[in-house]
Amino acid sequence: MTRDEGLDRLRHLARTRAFGRHVGSDRLIQAGLDALLADVDSPSLALLAGLGRREEHEAQELFDHVVDELGLGFEVPADPIAAKWALAYWLAAQIVDGSLDPATGADLIWAEAAMELDYPDRLQPIVECAIQLADWNADRSTPLEQLKEEVLVAARTLVEHGGPETDL
Repeated sequence: MTRDEGLDRLRHLARTRAFGRHVGSDRLIQAGLDALLADVDSPSLALLAGLGRREEHEAQELFDHVVDELGLGFEVPADPIAAKWALAYWLAAQIVDGSLDPATGADLIWAEAAMELDYPDRLQPIVECAIQLADWNADRSTPLEQLKEEVLVAARTLVEHGGPETDL
């Protein structure tokens, strides 16, 4: 793992937590260890990376210190609508970069963003794919991989057409 990859992983976990998703202490500790081995340095990183099983309860707080020390923090917009758009774009970007399975990402965008935003037109292509994927079985005429490719194309289009601020 390179230094940039280590920082990216820490940044991703910080954003995941900012959006209210649970990240286990074991993952935070492992990310800290990987980043430390990749020559990322901050005062709290070695402490995080060195936590043992009995000390896992300290991982969340130490991870927050690492994020602050490295300037990797992310603040979810205070406005609930802007926050849902930020979530949709973040999930779409993960689909595009390959770090999130298209079917899983489409389902998350549908359930956690589009539904809350009253199904805006810009999210409709992803929602339509998510619905098809939710009902998919091997007897369907549309192959699973084709549906996933359609999600990828729709996610790429969403990401390329700007951030959520254009919808507010």
